[in-house]
Amino acid sequence: MNFESCTTLALRMAAAMLLGAALACAPALAAPALAAPAGSGARPAAASAGTGTGKHATPAQPAAAGAQAGSRSASQSGKKPAEQPDTVVLSDTLNYNDAKKESVFTGNVVMTRGLMTLRADKLALHQDAEGFQYGTATVGPGKLVFVRQENPEKFEVIEARGLRAEYDGKTEEFEMIGKAVVTRFICGKPFDTISGERVKYNQKTDVYQAYGGPNSAAAGGRVRSVAQPGAKADAAVAECSKKSAQGSGRATGKQ
Repeated sequence: MNFESCTTLALRMAAAMLLGAALACAPALAAPALAAPAGSGARPAAASAGTGTGKHATPAQPAAAGAQAGSRSASQSGKKPAEQPDTVVLSDTLNYNDAKKESVFTGNVVMTRGLMTLRADKLALHQDAEGFQYGTATVGPGKLVFVRQENPEKFEVIEARGLRAEYDGKTEEFEMIGKAVVTRFICGKPFDTISGERVKYNQKTDVYQAYGGPNSAAAGGRVRSVAQPGAKADAAVAECSKKSAQGSGRATGKQ
C-alpha cells in the first residue's frame, strides 16, 4: 500500500528525526543519574555530562565513546562536527551496567534534547561492540509512550504515541508499536495524522511503512491516514508568520 499519496514528506522526515533523536542520543549520555527512591519525596534523577557522586553515580565512558565516534566521522568527511544539544534524563531510578554498556531508567522518565521531549515509564538503552546504539521506551497499562519534536521556524510540532517505541542504530530504523499514532501540527492545529498498529521508518532507505492489526489505533484494525492539502498548510504557516512578526514589532516598540 502506498502511503506517499496521503502523507507528506515533512511528516515522514520529522517522524524519523523524532524517534531517531529520542532513542539514538540517549545511550551516549554522560554520567547516568542519581536514583531517587520511590516515595522518598526526593527530586527525580537527572543525567547530564560529567561524573556524578552518590550511590548510583557511574562513569561517563559511553559519552566519551560517542564523542570520539562523532569526531572520527566528522574528520573523515572533512566537515566541522555540528554542535549537539545537551541531553537530560529525569527518572525515579537508574540501573547502569558499564560492562554491558546498558542503562535502564524507570519511573516517570522524561528525556529532553533540544526541542525534543520523550516521556515513558521505562527507557532501556544499550550499545553493541561496534558502537551501534539501541533503545526501547515502554509504559504501563493504560498509557502511551509520548514523543514531541518542535520546529519553531516552520511553526510545526510533530507528536508520536504508541505502547512502545524502538530504535535500531545499526539498521537506522525506528518504530512505534501498538496503538501507534504520528501527528503533525501547524500553528497548534493538526494537519497530517497516520494511525495503525505499527508505524515504521528506515532512515537509510527512506522507506516509511504503516501496518494494521488487532492492536491498531485505527478502527477495525486498519491503517488510517489523514492529510490536509499542501496549500492549506502553507496558508497556516503564512498566517502564523505574520502574527509572529506583528508580535515582535509590538515588543520592539515597547522597548
